[in-house]
Amino acid sequence: MTAAEIRQAFLDFFRSREHHIVPSAPIVIKNDPTLLFTNAGMNQFKEYFLGNKAAAYPRVADTQKCLRVSGKHNDLEEVGVDTYHHTMFEMLGNWSFGNYFKPEAIAWAWELLTGVYKLDKDRLYVTVFEGDEKDGLPMDREAHDEWKKWIAEERILTGNKKDNFWEMGDTGPCGPCSEIHVDCRTDAERAAVDGGTLVNADHPQVIEIWNLVFMQFNRKKDGRLEKLPARHVDTGMGFERLVRVLQGKASNYDTDVFTGTIAAVEDLTQKKYDSGDDLRAVSFRVIADHIRAIAFSVADGQLPANTGAGYVIRRILRRAVRYYYSCLDYKTPLLFRLVGLIAAQFEHVFPELKKQEDFVRRVIREEEESFLRTLEAGLKRMDHLMAGPGTRESKRINGAEAFELYDTYGFPLDLTRLIAAENGLAVDEDGFGAEMKKQKDRSRQATAIDAGDWVPVHDGNHSVFVGYDELHTGTRVLKYRQVKEKKKTLYQVVLAETPFYAESGGQVGDQGTLTIDGTVLEVLDTKKENDLIIHFTEALAPDMSLPVTARVDAERRRKAMYNHTATHLLHAALKQVLGKHVNQKGSLVSPEILRFDVSHFARITEEELREVSDIVNAKIRENIPVVIREMPKDEAMKTGAMALFGEKYGDTVRVVTIDPRFSVELCGGTHVGHTGMIGLMVITGESAVAAGVRRLEALTGEAAFRYLAGMLDNHKAAAALLKSNDPVRAIEKLMADRSAMERKLEALEARERRREAGTLFAKAENIDGVHFVAANISCDSADELKKTAYELQALSENIVAVLTADIGGKANVALYISEPLTRERSWDAGKIIREIAAPLIKGGGGGQKTLATAGGKDVPALANVINRIKAFISEA
Repeated sequence: MTAAEIRQAFLDFFRSREHHIVPSAPIVIKNDPTLLFTNAGMNQFKEYFLGNKAAAYPRVADTQKCLRVSGKHNDLEEVGVDTYHHTMFEMLGNWSFGNYFKPEAIAWAWELLTGVYKLDKDRLYVTVFEGDEKDGLPMDREAHDEWKKWIAEERILTGNKKDNFWEMGDTGPCGPCSEIHVDCRTDAERAAVDGGTLVNADHPQVIEIWNLVFMQFNRKKDGRLEKLPARHVDTGMGFERLVRVLQGKASNYDTDVFTGTIAAVEDLTQKKYDSGDDLRAVSFRVIADHIRAIAFSVADGQLPANTGAGYVIRRILRRAVRYYYSCLDYKTPLLFRLVGLIAAQFEHVFPELKKQEDFVRRVIREEEESFLRTLEAGLKRMDHLMAGPGTRESKRINGAEAFELYDTYGFPLDLTRLIAAENGLAVDEDGFGAEMKKQKDRSRQATAIDAGDWVPVHDGNHSVFVGYDELHTGTRVLKYRQVKEKKKTLYQVVLAETPFYAESGGQVGDQGTLTIDGTVLEVLDTKKENDLIIHFTEALAPDMSLPVTARVDAERRRKAMYNHTATHLLHAALKQVLGKHVNQKGSLVSPEILRFDVSHFARITEEELREVSDIVNAKIRENIPVVIREMPKDEAMKTGAMALFGEKYGDTVRVVTIDPRFSVELCGGTHVGHTGMIGLMVITGESAVAAGVRRLEALTGEAAFRYLAGMLDNHKAAAALLKSNDPVRAIEKLMADRSAMERKLEALEARERRREAGTLFAKAENIDGVHFVAANISCDSADELKKTAYELQALSENIVAVLTADIGGKANVALYISEPLTRERSWDAGKIIREIAAPLIKGGGGGQKTLATAGGKDVPALANVINRIKAFISEA
């Protein structure tokens, strides 16, 4: 079976057993502070397990894009080195939400594996939970007895809490699990060693293929287990491993999931893949794996960045670039060339990449080009470190330097180690580890959120949002908890009904008040955690069980509505002016400003911005009704409604229409009733925010009018100062006059420098045929000092000039050596500056072989600099 047939057989099997087949959730997680990426198939169903949301279907199945490169599940350093770990992988899964349980899950798993996929029953082993005394959990006898119906009892093994009790994190849904393992060894190897002894022993050919998790508990903050409202089934089968087993391969990378990509890399690099464990083989596997994670993450809306999820994607990309640059000797962007191949391979299962193929390709290419420039700079830094006296003496690169290469230039430790070894050096790996730990500790402290357990107040787990229609309501507290974030104590409150809009879709969360028996609690922010609406306060009322009056700050909400509706108008206008390729890549809708990121690969010109602005303001003046309807998602898509890539929509969606011929979008945000309420929109800025993404900033309503009034005031003030009715033309004339004066001044200064150079040369000493010029001069800048030294080059072909100056209390040195002397005597101004001048003045410096400079803080040492360089020249 091909990989595509194997995937389809799984989905068809569970469809025939009344499972609803759902699409994969985006790989990038939104509205869940505990996760950056979807790392398991169950992530999108977490709220069903907790009872916070009712499942639309009692049974579902899917193939889910997962990424495990951060947090608890982090396999990045193993990827490519071994043949079965991946960054992005597919997780085939079937779920029951309070419907069926262990008997059906076990029977169907056995039927699919042995009946449909025809796996040899004698190669299969299963494990069940042995129990845990600390948690007060007995052995999972129910699962054991169900397995006895299908497999010999000696093939049913018990496993400890680590292997057979599945937990998503430190808190949350969990339960005993039953793993299915397959023995892929040869018959001779199986006869020699019992496969049961190799289960969960990290044997590369005796591997876990499927995990059946029986969700029964919720892990509390204090470690206690409480029973969930209903019992659920959550299974996960690694697609890539399954294909490897069914296709009889020794490596995941030898299956048709990856062979097409590897063949394309062979063609591009003119190198062959040999399935071994050398750096070349590792490089092929890294590239074939990483391009999938990068491409799908970008398609789901996560651009490479310097923080958070964006930094994880950037790290994955840079790891791949390092391998092809260093180990395949490929020096130009490679990854972007593979996007079309991946898009075509997954077009019928994950179509979002094919729909954005050109955008994703261009984003990846720009990221590759940027890092290739950084990589070259890093190699130069490596050369400098290896040439340093400390490295030469100790014969090793110290930990801080190795970490600098990693942190600043993106060098992994293994690359630093490889280059060092080629030059007869070692690396202080313990020191590197210590520096890495410091950084991780700083990062952990900066982002740590310590949340306590929920305190239940009234029955219920789910908030009902009523804020589309009203801004204040009577309600009650369902539960609350204390959280500590950056050393600040806050409280999270969940209400039965709430008018507060929770931050999502780019729109900021509402602020306002909760009044409980006369106590007024200020709501600082409102956020979503999965599908839970959480209100942040700094205090609690004495009795949280009493009735609550929830009131939204109406003025703040109104301004946010102006900006949100204006964002829809802006999106439609940009598509009209720039082209249909324009898609939203991020937004911020606050009461103060709207910020809108779109896919576009060139600066948006002033003329284009004016046209966009004119279209939006024309639509505002038309006072078009903003029509909002709820309908099934499939019906909404047939109307041509625009959906955002990377968003997970429910079966029922809100469709916001502003003239059916202009703007129809899926959106859960709040909007004005008519466009005329916005008043005015002014675009205040346009800039690049990432590869292939432009950012627009704009103001609406009163803020836009205030902005224009301020611009008009500035215009009038400038006209008065310039005594001109046309201040722009007057400023242009002033700038032209200034340029002419600067050119005249530069000519005068150059003439003065030539005169001073002649005076200095007249005092030169002759040292073995070399004119040695040395002087402490008066000048206003380091650049002037450097230019004066350079003027001496016209006076002799055998000259060494050392000029020093006290500039604003800082020591400055410039050294010029004639080009013939750098060749004939191998003198290097940059090296002399670094090794002699810079240390003496307690500073740094460098430059070219003929001209170099240094700056430092020890002014009295300048005389010694001249003496030391003179001594060097004399000795040489």
